Amino acid sequence: MRVLPVAAGLAVLVVLAACAGCTSSATPSYSVDNNGVLSVTCAPVTTNETVIFANETYTESKIILHTQTGDVVTYLSYPEHPKAVMLYLPGAGEKISGHAERMVTYAEAGYAFMFLDYRGRGGETAGYPLNPQTDYALFENKEWPEYYLTICDISSAQALLAGRFGVPVYAVGGSNGGRYAAVAAGVDKNFAGYVGISTADWGIKDAVLAQGGSGDVLRFATSLEPSTYLPTISPRPVWMFHNATDPIIPFADGQALFATASQPKIFTEFDGDHGINPDVDTRLIALLAQIYGTQA
Repeated sequence: MRVLPVAAGLAVLVVLAACAGCTSSATPSYSVDNNGVLSVTCAPVTTNETVIFANETYTESKIILHTQTGDVVTYLSYPEHPKAVMLYLPGAGEKISGHAERMVTYAEAGYAFMFLDYRGRGGETAGYPLNPQTDYALFENKEWPEYYLTICDISSAQALLAGRFGVPVYAVGGSNGGRYAAVAAGVDKNFAGYVGISTADWGIKDAVLAQGGSGDVLRFATSLEPSTYLPTISPRPVWMFHNATDPIIPFADGQALFATASQPKIFTEFDGDHGINPDVDTRLIALLAQIYGTQA
């Protein structure tokens, strides 16, 4: 295909403002109710965008979210007029390079695809791996746990994408990313739905209960679990994908999380082992085609 010229040697700098869809210009804050449900008011962010590649099918760019607590790196691929956006939270060890064909696949089917390298994942975005003890100490001190900051990052990305394209944005995640995506979709009602791939609860709440925990520690642990939020996503759809022989997150654990969701929901067994793959892409695009009338 013909590659379209991109100004300044493939570098176009765009500065935009974005804020989480569930927030206003109020002071950033969070709260966790007695049922362990998180609510957030997120600070606005600014973004720098560098176009990496463009042709007749799609444009790919790197977008950095400049938040008050550090930069978050994302990659966006989109056709000229996307029908919807898949905001994807990757699992541990996933590289953007492994999604090059996927970005083309979604663009050809009429959808934008954003890869969000969230905090602590070990990629380009700084942060520490999930650490409930460290985050609980911050929670007790009325500071922001990194987990909650990540939910704000996801929500800010949703607001940016919705504002830019004017189309529905889905929270999508594989493995650990599916856990963050589920929480974000529950917290931010502006997401059009949730797609979880090879994912389940963390098991943190169960561990706290097994140790006799209660009060603040139990409330905090509950706020981290995807199952706390899946029932609240309805009437937006919940679509989950899992392989019966998943070697990392057991199939039964994925089914248990899915059982907590309200209708409309669909659970699909896919071919593969763990995480997003071409079979998941094909099945997900087919589901989207039922709504948006597009198909690769």
